[in-house]
Amino acid sequence: MPRYFEGSLVNPPGRFAVCVSRFNSFVTDALLQGALDSLVRHGVSDDGIDVYRVPGTFELSGLVKHL
Repeated sequence: MPRYFEGSLVNPPGRFAVCVSRFNSFVTDALLQGALDSLVRHGVSDDGIDVYRVPGTFELSGLVKHL
């Protein structure tokens, strides 16, 4: 019989930054929407989420380090 592990749907404290590349946007836009949906379903308000876009994956590491 499989074992199941589930997290709780508790609103985590703080603000959240979602970093996404504009390159390959037909994939990254869907991933962004999924991430935003997950945060909202966990009780994070829209004011607690910041979305940062960069041209490509090369720039993501610099942005994350800066944030």
